[in-house]
Amino acid sequence: MKLIAGLGNPGQQYDNTRHNAGWHALDELARISGIRIYVNRNGGLTGSGFYKGEKLLLVKPLTYMNLSGECIGTLARYYKIPPEDVFVICDDVYLPAGQLRIRRSGSDGGHNGLKNIIQMLGSQEFPRLRIGVGPQPEGVDLIDFVLRQIPESLQKPLAEAGARAAQAALLWAEQGIGPAMNQYNKKIEPKD
Repeated sequence: MKLIAGLGNPGQQYDNTRHNAGWHALDELARISGIRIYVNRNGGLTGSGFYKGEKLLLVKPLTYMNLSGECIGTLARYYKIPPEDVFVICDDVYLPAGQLRIRRSGSDGGHNGLKNIIQMLGSQEFPRLRIGVGPQPEGVDLIDFVLRQIPESLQKPLAEAGARAAQAALLWAEQGIGPAMNQYNKKIEPKD
């Protein structure tokens, strides 16, 4: 079994914010795979099913972003899923809006959700996909930036990035991290 988690915050006020990019990608992944995310388990909405022969557990932590690891760590231990089989999708203010970056492992890079997951898994050796939601404007508070509503001009590029992130996560589940990185770690071309 492989666990794919999309990070975000519960509540309607956070629904259309940059910080919920992981949740939106997971919703698209659920749609593509036909796996319903509806069971409240260990502090998260979950759904499980098979995609191309691979059993997947999809997770949307309800613990708020900074405590995402409490839900993910508990589920990974319960189902005996090693860190390398936990794939996390989250936002990244340091990447341009719509850019994807997949890594096999690494530090939290200043992302509090990833920091808590590393702490609760006891490892940073889990793959992660960051969806660019930046750049953060100079003089704008980070928390305010990621929790404000996405402007109309970015809604389409971020929705497209979420769809690519969903496809990348499914490719990882099916073929591994190498093919997913090769196909989706491409710089996006700025639009004129």
